[in-house]
Amino acid sequence: MEVIEKRIEEAKVAYIPHSGTYDKIPEYIQEVGQWIMEKKLEMAGRVYGTYYNSPEDVAEEDLRYEIGFSFKGDAVAEGKIGIKEIPEHTVLSAIHKGPYTKVGPVIHAVVDYAVENGYDIVGPVTEVYLNDPQEVPESELLTEVQFPVIKMK
Repeated sequence: MEVIEKRIEEAKVAYIPHSGTYDKIPEYIQEVGQWIMEKKLEMAGRVYGTYYNSPEDVAEEDLRYEIGFSFKGDAVAEGKIGIKEIPEHTVLSAIHKGPYTKVGPVIHAVVDYAVENGYDIVGPVTEVYLNDPQEVPESELLTEVQFPVIKMK
């Protein structure tokens, strides 16, 4: 597995924040995508989940995450859909191939790489979903794992 440093461009995102189990993720992906289409916004290619804690550290009902899409255009938060601009930033990134439930080792490998190579992790892990589980078998799913970082001296 290759870990790379890269810049992520500034982006506007529509998202749903959630506290609780991961079982809402598919529903939220569909809900945010539908909202963007209804608002006639242009999807900008990034479907993501940002995870603020881990089932390794907290009970399932205490998990905190957001599910969102990047888009082009102007929109205002509405109901449970939030809107925010994510500034340009640097991440360490690696690709996981296979079921979403097996991404843990890649997350740990990126963290280990950061520690071993003088990076400070400055935010939560984000998983960018690169293909659609309704279009490819679970074994072919591609997930990009990203951690925002700064390089220490």
